[in-house]
Amino acid sequence: MPTWIIGDIHGCSDELAELIDKLNLGPEDTLVSVGDLFHRGPNPIGVLDLFVQAGGVFILGNHELRVLERFRLAPHKTDCSDRPAFCTEFGELEPDDLAGDGRRPFEAVPERRADVLRFLQGHAGFYLENTALAKAGTTKDGRPWCVVHAGLVPGKHPGMCEVEEIVSVRRLPGRGRPYWYEVYSGPNLILFGHTPSKIPRARRVGGNLVALGLDTGCVYGGKLTAYSPELDEFVQVDAKAAYARS
Repeated sequence: MPTWIIGDIHGCSDELAELIDKLNLGPEDTLVSVGDLFHRGPNPIGVLDLFVQAGGVFILGNHELRVLERFRLAPHKTDCSDRPAFCTEFGELEPDDLAGDGRRPFEAVPERRADVLRFLQGHAGFYLENTALAKAGTTKDGRPWCVVHAGLVPGKHPGMCEVEEIVSVRRLPGRGRPYWYEVYSGPNLILFGHTPSKIPRARRVGGNLVALGLDTGCVYGGKLTAYSPELDEFVQVDAKAAYARS
């Protein structure tokens, strides 16, 4: 019963469709997104529809968070204990209303814009531990794992981090400004996105994989990557174009 965690999709619906086809998901499998599903790429609504059809689960990335904040629908606590009530009705929405972080546009036909806001409210929070998924197991070597969007502060449980840390962190302050995962020592496996790379960013300590970055830059012409911690296996598809500049 594998869980497949997908790196940043950013509106790349053709690649997501191909990846889902390659995964050949069974009824007991679970699809999880690290966030940043939509902004920058060519077909965000296509991504939304594919993800819903696959029964996917997603956590909030920085782009989703900015949209929800605009409508006062975003939690402010990392454990989401202050999650706002679900809202179904919205007035007339403009393209800028759905813009992500840095005002990244979200192109959607008017009749689908409210669908986006309803979908985003169904998020699984700012982090997702394997114990929160009924069908998920541990890593292949028996350790717990957790999905975050950007990262965490080493030494802190994700639930103790600030929201902006968990959706936006890349480098830590101090000498050399290391990436957070270069300092993280485990023991649990942290799966993340947000920081693109040509290949997955892997951090090992004592032979154990303790951090794995899955944003392989699909929207920039790279790859869309999925990883199963239970199987310790990757599945990837090539981008069909470079849709944005890094």
